[in-house]
Amino acid sequence: MPIITSPQEFNVDDLYVDLRHVIDRPLYLKCEGFNFAGSVKLKAAAAMVDAAEAEGALTPDSVIVESSSGNLGIALSLIAASRGLKFVCVTDPRCNPASMRVMRALGAEVRVVSDKDDNGGYLGGRIAHVRELCESGRGYVWLNQYANRNNWLAHYRGTAPSIDREFPDLEVLFVGAGTTGTLMGCARYFREHDRPVTIVAVDAVGSVTFGGIPERRMVPGLGTSSRPELVDESLVDDVVHVAEPDTIRTVRALSSRGFLFGGSTGTVVSGACRWLEAKYPGEDPVAVAIAPDLGERYLDSIYEESWVREHFGDLPPDILGT
Repeated sequence: MPIITSPQEFNVDDLYVDLRHVIDRPLYLKCEGFNFAGSVKLKAAAAMVDAAEAEGALTPDSVIVESSSGNLGIALSLIAASRGLKFVCVTDPRCNPASMRVMRALGAEVRVVSDKDDNGGYLGGRIAHVRELCESGRGYVWLNQYANRNNWLAHYRGTAPSIDREFPDLEVLFVGAGTTGTLMGCARYFREHDRPVTIVAVDAVGSVTFGGIPERRMVPGLGTSSRPELVDESLVDDVVHVAEPDTIRTVRALSSRGFLFGGSTGTVVSGACRWLEAKYPGEDPVAVAIAPDLGERYLDSIYEESWVREHFGDLPPDILGT
């Protein structure tokens, strides 16, 4: 039996769901939510903190500060608590209430920034507040997940090799695009190891990451209102943009079969289904999609009918699962 002394030591890295009987498409879903942080972000958080400590940028007297829509904030809260460090998460009103409660339960300070940037999103305002804290001279250390190479290195060294071992004949890999750390790490790994894998990025409609038109986005996780510095489009073969009603439709289709996943996972699976139907109609490619998180933290939002109606109006019955 596994015995651990630190919460970041536990992570299930080899669990896949065959979604063929759920979505009628050949797709294996790599589940990244089975750890104490509940998401794939634990890998990047651990890598960035470890590097900052090794470089001497992060000391016992430092205060970690990061901009996050939820999952990375929870991962950093967990790591900070386990190491006796202080952590401030700068988020925005779209962050799930459950995620804020988890961070505070772990001892983090959560600051909600409501100022919108030029693209109508909150990322610019969040980062501006982070910069103000760092310039205050009070020991704040910004890990900067949007530009920190250790973000993608965590997946280059861990996530991608894990997929490669389980699927040596992999043909297509679908990865959601937020900070693009997971996407860039996996893409670099398969390119540099000369593996003929088609890398498909899945982004949200309204995100500017791949040159999209900025629009309102209500589901936290994927998409940005400011292009991350980590993005290298030369490593990506194709991009699929998913509208949020399709995200809601997909997570509810999965939950109706007993799989309660988060919004990011719904977006990735929705995009993968559409892409496979267009590119491989009637065929059976070896395809894997990465599921960043589980669904418990979304019970007050995408799984709550009143929330959906408030933000999206009267959606068709098939989206609400009624």
